Amino acid sequence: MKLGARLAAIAAYVLPGSRVADIGTDHGYLAAHLAARGDVGFVIAGDVNEGPLATARELINNLGLTDKIAVRLGDGLAVVRPEEVDTVVIAGMGGTTMIHILTPQTGLAHKLKRLILQPMVGAGTLRLWLVKNGFCLVDERLVREEGRIYEIIVAEPGPGTPDNLLSVEFGSLLWEKRDPLLKEYWQQILAHLQAVQESLRQSTQGSQHPKYRENMEKMLFLKERIRCL
Repeated sequence: MKLGARLAAIAAYVLPGSRVADIGTDHGYLAAHLAARGDVGFVIAGDVNEGPLATARELINNLGLTDKIAVRLGDGLAVVRPEEVDTVVIAGMGGTTMIHILTPQTGLAHKLKRLILQPMVGAGTLRLWLVKNGFCLVDERLVREEGRIYEIIVAEPGPGTPDNLLSVEFGSLLWEKRDPLLKEYWQQILAHLQAVQESLRQSTQGSQHPKYRENMEKMLFLKERIRCL
């Protein structure tokens, strides 16, 4: 089955021979694609909501993939047994939500070969959590679909090497690769930070707000790097 650009880019990071858990599978498109690909050993399609899972089951049944995909109702990584999979995909939710999913199951996550994460918001917070909790960022990519730019983060267990936390937060690998969408994406983030700063200036604390100086540092960092793109 044909995937959109976002899910296709995520699927491309799933290595041949992997055993995969698609957490928050929604309608099961990614899980079905991976199972049909032929080089993925086993797929778990997990979701906390029964409604999307019913749709996923119907899709999987129609495609004749019931022997290759286990559809499971449950919260986050609770649907996965220890050492059952070696790759976990979490896509289409906020970075903070992903942290809440990973935190109670960090031990399980450290035994994986790969995490493939696509946060809708909060990518910077997610990156910082990963490098501070025993994961190394091995690849990052930006993908445009229907006018929106999405971030994909690939992490593996191992010591991170964060020489600069601001660089990690905004995508050090995107910078190293000079991702073709990076300038436009950082300009969007910069515009958002500028809007936040204006709101802070109009608040009772004004420029004395604790977030104000932090945001100024981020804006200066982004402006300097954008000039080099």
